[in-house]
Amino acid sequence: MGKRDARADLLDDDPFRNTRAAPRIHRVHQRQAPDGTVHFETSSAFSNALMQFLGQDTWEKPKHHTGQLWHFSDVEKQHLRLAMGAFTLALGFMAVGGISGISYFGFSSWLVFLLLSMPVWLIGVGPAFLLHEIGHKLAARRYGCWAEFRADPKGLQFGILLAFAIGFLFMAPGAVMVAGLVSRRQNGHIAVAGPLTNFGLFLIGIPLWGILIGLTGAHIPLPTEEFGILGWRGTYVVDNALLWQAMVFNAGVYWIVFNLALGLFNMLPIGPLDGLKVKDWSDGAFFTVIGVFVLLVFTMYTGVWSASNVLTAVAEPVSNVVR
Repeated sequence: MGKRDARADLLDDDPFRNTRAAPRIHRVHQRQAPDGTVHFETSSAFSNALMQFLGQDTWEKPKHHTGQLWHFSDVEKQHLRLAMGAFTLALGFMAVGGISGISYFGFSSWLVFLLLSMPVWLIGVGPAFLLHEIGHKLAARRYGCWAEFRADPKGLQFGILLAFAIGFLFMAPGAVMVAGLVSRRQNGHIAVAGPLTNFGLFLIGIPLWGILIGLTGAHIPLPTEEFGILGWRGTYVVDNALLWQAMVFNAGVYWIVFNLALGLFNMLPIGPLDGLKVKDWSDGAFFTVIGVFVLLVFTMYTGVWSASNVLTAVAEPVSNVVR
């Protein structure tokens, strides 16, 4: 009887081997669900331990469904709400400088600024994160894959604690989990869908927020010397009066700035980021997309243009017509 080729373990278990013994090589198993879907599963003690370390062992296993392209399961909606809530809280802590901001503002002013900052960040930055992930999901489902968002509990906890402790935000809220067989080209399309969504939101945000700011006159009462790269730099309460104009203006600035920042960050060709998958598919597509983001972010950072100036330029003629 000839010796079994170890490569056969990639397709099926050895029926003559003690099932309690560790496999000689990393195995990939194939099974077919009642609906005809073919599943490929991997088993690895290291990957299981890593998943547990990252808190992902609590994620519910994928349940294939036959919903429409825009279908969101109850579990996915729950994870999206969790990620958005934690993300918004961490952004609020960043806005007030973390716990050290209490000594600067005083506790009552710090708390008020925190509560007022959170909805501004949620409106300005939330869609950049949320629609980025939905872009991945729709592209994956377009190619027949199962795709749902799952929050990363450990990443959320770490991001909130870091923002609270030092006023700096670094968070991995979660990602869209994709299951299915796709080509390298299709995988690149799924990956680039997120950054392209951010670029689209950036383009749409300029006229959208410019018109809104012009209609509300949010740019008129605000002194220009109080503006920075992220818009209005002060608190939203001055002499016991709420500066709602600054809140509206900042939401627009955040929309412009963070869609560019998130798109550029995700296009970096490292680790699990989108850029590595895009580059694996096409160098031309990778360098084109990341080049556009680099050019826009670099010129913004060096003062060639600013979100505040661009939005004001759109808002002024709208405001003049309204008046």
